[in-house]
Amino acid sequence: MAVDLEEPPYDLLSTHDGFEVRRYASTVQARVLRSNADGRGNSGGFRRVAGYIFGGNDRGQRIAMTAPVHLWEDGGEALLAFTMPSAHALADLPTPRDSGVHLLEVEPHTVAVLSFSGLSRPSKVARLEADLRAYARQAGLVVCGPVRLAIYDNPNTTLPFQRRNELHLPVEPPSG
Repeated sequence: MAVDLEEPPYDLLSTHDGFEVRRYASTVQARVLRSNADGRGNSGGFRRVAGYIFGGNDRGQRIAMTAPVHLWEDGGEALLAFTMPSAHALADLPTPRDSGVHLLEVEPHTVAVLSFSGLSRPSKVARLEADLRAYARQAGLVVCGPVRLAIYDNPNTTLPFQRRNELHLPVEPPSG
């Protein structure tokens, strides 16, 4: 992905040794369930949402790509999501032709974020997730949801050492 892609806006609430805490504004996402059953795994889910933004909708409308792509598991389901550009409200977006692509409003939320470069293999993500959970616990944060992998760069065209990745761990917003 290119550096000129829109990213969801956030406020930096605090920085800690190894991670930071951010408050993201409300956004709209296009989501799909992803599965390894078809042998395509993440790439299959990516293609489905990419199909939507590249005109696979009831208007044939192209929608700008944003970063990052989010991947996570929740309640036994594996999900992939693109955030829609901020210029688009949920009610204004075209309907996906693929019934498996779902559009929804994501409420403002607070996350502990650990940034890393390189490959985002499951073993590495699991190790870094354990680190992030430990950091959050040490900082007195209350975790309130599953971790999400945020991938900012195209893994097919960006060298591993140049890739920007993050883990987003939902936490209760600080009181005050």
